[in-house]
Amino acid sequence: MGNREIDERYMRRCLQLAHLGIHGAPPNPMVGAVVVCDGRIIGEGYHEHCGQAHAEVNAIRSVGDPSLLRRSTIYVSLEPCAHYGKTPPCAQLIIDKRIPRVVAGCRDPFAKVDGRGISMLRQAGIDVTVGVLERECLWLNRRFVTFHTQHRPYITLKWAQSQDGFIDRHRTSADEPAARFSTPVTQALVHKLRAENQTILVGRRTWELDRPSLSVRHWHGQSPRPIVLSKDRGSLAQLMTALYEQQVQTLLVEGGAQTLQSFIDAGLWDEARIETAPFALGNGVRSPQIEGRNGEKLLIDGNIIQYIYKIS
Repeated sequence: MGNREIDERYMRRCLQLAHLGIHGAPPNPMVGAVVVCDGRIIGEGYHEHCGQAHAEVNAIRSVGDPSLLRRSTIYVSLEPCAHYGKTPPCAQLIIDKRIPRVVAGCRDPFAKVDGRGISMLRQAGIDVTVGVLERECLWLNRRFVTFHTQHRPYITLKWAQSQDGFIDRHRTSADEPAARFSTPVTQALVHKLRAENQTILVGRRTWELDRPSLSVRHWHGQSPRPIVLSKDRGSLAQLMTALYEQQVQTLLVEGGAQTLQSFIDAGLWDEARIETAPFALGNGVRSPQIEGRNGEKLLIDGNIIQYIYKIS
């Protein structure tokens, strides 16, 4: 096995560890770290909770014999930080522990890091390799990356529809029941998605007709903060600016059709989750029209869930 293959093997382990922080790490990035000595993993860690120890710190702390650090490699899915935030800089810790080699999956786009950690390590004489499984590492933290590079939240669109492409019946009052497409299983997965987002948005009409709770009552985790979109409260661009200033990294848009289409037409979306039930509605409110790169397609409890990603 060549050096590149070895580095990729340990970086995959970093990614596995990083994903464990999906609920605790945000708004910080999910990061995993592995310490390797003589072809053997001697320490592992990940960023468990925002404001607490970073992945590198947890991995180094887990090493039973600290003397081995001086001839080890530390693998980390994201560039080690170089600034004082809620915790000290990880780059300095690596230098202090005299770890001779660092392999980073990708650079950190956060303005206070963005290459500074790599430079700091190299200036200390440490051998640094960057870009191992870079695409996978960036994809894991696509929400964090989007927030810091595009200065807006990462936007997920979500809707359910009939087999013939309707999102609901034509309704004029809250007394008329909405069409139901999700099953108990897929509804629980929607609540899982909600738990992974800081905010959730619906249009004024959906709010008035359905009074949705927008909670995670069928899953565990924290419910997202609800936002009701109204035409008299400014443009979508102004909303994005406000959410960025509030440090909101993730926004889930649940509709209805007009609201969803307005985000699509403005190019303000990153991924869409479309659930299709195996029956026709015949007529009603047409589903939004969207074009992008097809992602995962899942058959769950009789319904098809298709993910679509924006082509940048």
